[in-house]
Amino acid sequence: MKLIRPISRRRLVKGSAAAGAAALFAPAYIKNALSSSGEINVMFWSDELPEDFLKKFTEKTGIKVNFTGFGSNEELQNKMKATKGEGFDLISPTLNRVLQWKDLAVTQAWDMNKVPVDRLNPAMVKAGDIWNLDGKGQHWLPHVWGTEGISWRTDKWQPKGEFPSYGDIWDDANAGKTMGRTHSLIFGAGLWMEGEGKIEPGSMLKAAYESADKMKPIWQKVSDFCVSKKKNIKVLWNDADTQKNGLLNEGIVCAQTWDGPPIALKNDGQPVMYRAPKEGAMAWVDGMSLPIAAKNIEQAYAFLDYDYTPEPAGKAIEKHGYNSPVIGADKFAGDKYAKNFADAYPGDALSKLNPWPAEPAWYTDLRAQFVSRFESAS
Repeated sequence: MKLIRPISRRRLVKGSAAAGAAALFAPAYIKNALSSSGEINVMFWSDELPEDFLKKFTEKTGIKVNFTGFGSNEELQNKMKATKGEGFDLISPTLNRVLQWKDLAVTQAWDMNKVPVDRLNPAMVKAGDIWNLDGKGQHWLPHVWGTEGISWRTDKWQPKGEFPSYGDIWDDANAGKTMGRTHSLIFGAGLWMEGEGKIEPGSMLKAAYESADKMKPIWQKVSDFCVSKKKNIKVLWNDADTQKNGLLNEGIVCAQTWDGPPIALKNDGQPVMYRAPKEGAMAWVDGMSLPIAAKNIEQAYAFLDYDYTPEPAGKAIEKHGYNSPVIGADKFAGDKYAKNFADAYPGDALSKLNPWPAEPAWYTDLRAQFVSRFESAS
């Protein structure tokens, strides 16, 4: 898969002037940054910065991390909107929310001469080009990537074939024992309906993003189906902890989740499995951005350097269950990580990943109406 294909430093430098600049200037800067101390205020996804990662960063740099976790893009956006970019030195927006962040105007461009891009999967760095929000450079760099697919309790349910389906969430056989995030549930139901010939192929990932007029009838039909099956859904989640609790304590046997929470449970010995569904898992990349009012800039670049070092990056993904854009990080993640990755993406699963498209504001606003309709339905 191009998303995670390793690439040699020689090839990257040959193909990218930015990478060449980083290779030339970054080492001297990093030496200075890592000799610093002070503190840094970060607001990241609640399960993407393991405690041990933060502890060892502080031990290495002397920089204290003041960590604030969040569970949804909306939560982060609302915080930044309310403070006008103040209060934090580093935040973690998701790649496909770029159009919403452009309107907020609360981030600033990275100095790519100070970013060790030669350590990163170049496709993910390139993806950040869409975050050139002010014509002065990228406002976003990759942090971790993952997918949304199907997880299940191996002691209580099994898919009918090698791959589960988004349709399993709505199957009457699983009524009252399934879980998902509302807008993702509707989206997944739409992908399943495409495969079943109930709506036109390309409706969810292409046509619905082209205009409000095209989106409305598509989401109306899919949400009508979801409302009719609402009784089948027991838990609606909006963060990692709710996903874990649902699989452990709420009687959930089959769920539409991110990859990290169920894999973390699996690592702890729980009877849980995660896998890309036959329709293709939804792929996302969470990143790192500098708020416009960030005060501890030097410390932010020191954090970036540590996050982009293969060993700590590998130890982090081993713990939280997501994946790193850092070349070679998987070598430090252990055999368990390799096994989990193989379990999650067997066969041709990686070639069928569906990246979440960039969301215009009109799309998000209209989607919220369908979400509200589903959640308020009896």
